[in-house]
Amino acid sequence: MKVTIVYHVPTKTCQTLGNGLRWHAKPQGTHMRSLCVFCGSSSGNKLVYSQAGQALGRLFAERHIRLVYGAANCGLMATVADAVLAHGGEVEGVIPEVIDRMDLTHVALTRLHRVTTMHERKALMADLSDGFIAMPGGIGTLDELCEILCWAQLGMHQKPIGLLNTAGYFNGFLSFLQHSIDEGFVKATDVKRLIIAETPTSLLEQMAF
Repeated sequence: MKVTIVYHVPTKTCQTLGNGLRWHAKPQGTHMRSLCVFCGSSSGNKLVYSQAGQALGRLFAERHIRLVYGAANCGLMATVADAVLAHGGEVEGVIPEVIDRMDLTHVALTRLHRVTTMHERKALMADLSDGFIAMPGGIGTLDELCEILCWAQLGMHQKPIGLLNTAGYFNGFLSFLQHSIDEGFVKATDVKRLIIAETPTSLLEQMAF
């Protein structure tokens, strides 16, 4: 399988959003809808997490949804990507230099973008996508989810944000958000942006994908 590799070099044509973050132009000429998936570079301790990743990847391929993700070859990230590819779907990955040097890059993707920083990675994944899904994951996943939720709060996008709450994984996180609302640090309207479901099928239906 031939992989298209795109190297991104900062230029004056990129819109600077602050702190070195650049919003890249979305490729033209494509009508396939894309969803960005944030999830763990580990597989977790329960088989149900991998099963959910496989099911989500299969649905992406069947519904002609392009997967956009962080281009890693390990954990749930690889599980979702491999499932999409195995069922004939398209996968677009974005890898920063720091992770690429660790030999953790998935080399069998439909399209691979190599960028300089983690900030550019997140900006490009956001720009390539028509919506976002967070699956079980660690600190990186929570960082990505909270940042994309913050960008929505700031009016930087109006794309749907889904939370795949497999086996109740995010129950503690959702309780924390409610605590933040109760303490006056978070608005309930911002948390309500999250579309929450326990199964991939239900989540995609609620997100209208």
